[in-house]
Amino acid sequence: MGKVTGFLEEERKTPERRDARERIQDYLEIYGEPSKAFMAGQAARCMDCGVPFCQDGCPLGNIIPDFNDLAYRGKWEDALVRLHSTNNFPEFTGRVCPAPCESACVLGINDDPVTIEFIEKAIVERGFAEGWVKPRPPAQLSGKTVAVVGSGPAGLAAAQQLTQAGHRVTLFEKSDRVGGLLRYGIPDFKLEKSVIDRRVETMVDEGLEIRTNVHVGVDVSAEELRSQFDAVLLAGGAEQPRDLPVPGRELDGVHFAMDFLTQQNRRVAGHSVPDAEAILATGKNVVVLGGGDTGSDCIGTSHRQGRRVLHNFELLGKPPEERSEQTPWPIHPLPSEILRTSTSHEEGGDRDWGISTTHFSGSDGKLQKLHAVRVRFGDPDPATGRRPMENVPDSEFTIDAELVLLALGFLGPVREGLLTDLGVELTDRGNISTTGYATSVAGVYAAGDVRRGQSLVVWAIAEGRQAAAQIDRDLRR
Repeated sequence: MGKVTGFLEEERKTPERRDARERIQDYLEIYGEPSKAFMAGQAARCMDCGVPFCQDGCPLGNIIPDFNDLAYRGKWEDALVRLHSTNNFPEFTGRVCPAPCESACVLGINDDPVTIEFIEKAIVERGFAEGWVKPRPPAQLSGKTVAVVGSGPAGLAAAQQLTQAGHRVTLFEKSDRVGGLLRYGIPDFKLEKSVIDRRVETMVDEGLEIRTNVHVGVDVSAEELRSQFDAVLLAGGAEQPRDLPVPGRELDGVHFAMDFLTQQNRRVAGHSVPDAEAILATGKNVVVLGGGDTGSDCIGTSHRQGRRVLHNFELLGKPPEERSEQTPWPIHPLPSEILRTSTSHEEGGDRDWGISTTHFSGSDGKLQKLHAVRVRFGDPDPATGRRPMENVPDSEFTIDAELVLLALGFLGPVREGLLTDLGVELTDRGNISTTGYATSVAGVYAAGDVRRGQSLVVWAIAEGRQAAAQIDRDLRR
C-alpha cells in the first residue's frame, strides 16, 4: 500500500497558490502545477488502513487507495484507468469538490488527511498531457435513442455512460455552451472553461450529439421529446434561488448571486453584457449574504472586479474550527458545522456571523443601505431539532451598500415549463420524485440536483452514472 511509512514521514501539503495580490488581477486558476515527485510524496501518505473509509465517503465510490498507490509508484497511466473506472470527470472533482473523501480518511482521525482531491487532479492532468485520455466509442450500437436534458455534471456523466453503452444520445442545453453551472456558475479562477471543452470534445468523438441553445419545454415540447426518443433523462439543476423577502428587496443593487456570477463568466468567455443589465462590484460597497460556496465565489469575483469594501454576512452563528460532537469522523461536516476559509476569503473582505438582514433602503430606486440585527440561537427543540432564533437586544446596525448579492441557497428545480408539461410527480421539497431514477412518467428519468436538490458536483456525477445504468437496463429488456 504505497510507502508503508509515508504517513509518518510526509506532511500534508497542497500545490502552491499564486499570491493573492497577483491572482485578483485576473481570472486564471489559483493553483500552480505540482511536480510528479511532489504528488507522489503526497500519495505516499495513504495508509494501509485496512478499511478504506474514504471510498465510502466518496459518493462515486472512487477506489482511492489503489490510485494513490499507483501514483506513488509512478504508474500514472494505470492510476488514470483506475480513477476513470468510477469517475467520468476527475478534472472537475479535482478542482471544485469539497472532498468528503478527505473527511472520511482514516489518517484524518489524528492527523491531516491525505490530499486526495489534488492527487485526482494530478492524475487526470497528467493523462491529458500525455494523450492518455482518448475517446471510447462503443463497439456496436443498440438502436435505442436517449435525450438528456441539461449539460451539467449529472447530464454529462449520464450522456457519456449511455453513449459508451451503445445508445444514440442527444444532449440538450438551453445555454449557448455546455457545462451548466460548471460553465456559467463556477468562476474561471476555480475552473477554467477549457477544462470542460477538452473533455466534451472526446465525448463528441465517442458519438454524443449536442444541441445547445435549445430550451426544452420552450423551444421543444416535452411531448416532442418523448415521441422522438426511447428514453428521456432530466438532469437540470436546482435553479430556483432562495429569495430574501424584506422591505427594499426591489431596489436596484440587490441581486441573486447566480445572476452576478453568470454575467462575469460570460464576460470572461468573450460575451458582451449590455451596460443596462450589468451587475458589477467595481468601486462599490458590496455585501454578500450567505456563507457557502456560492457566497465565496461572489467574494472572489468581487475582488477581481475591484470592489471598494466587502462584507460577508451569515445568518447562523460562527462554526467551530474543529469537528464538533455532532460531526465525528468519518462524517463530512456541512458548511455550517465547521469553519472553512476559502481562497476567496483569504483575498480580503470581512466575515461576520449571526446577522439577519431586516431591510434595505435607498433613494431614486437605488440601493444605499443595508439594515440588520444580530441574532442568536437557543438549544434545539427536542421534538423538531430546530433551534429557536432571537434578536440580540440593541444590536441593530446599518452599513453602506451599493451591491448586495443573495447567496442563500436554492429551493429546487424551476417547476414552470418542462416539469409542469410532463406532469412528473414532485416531492414535498419540490424536487422530482423517482423510483430509483425513474419518474412517475413512463420512459422519463431524473438525476442530479433536479432530483436530490442542491448538492455537490461529485453527487451529480454519481447520480448521472447510476441513472444511466438504470436507463440502459430498461432499454435492453
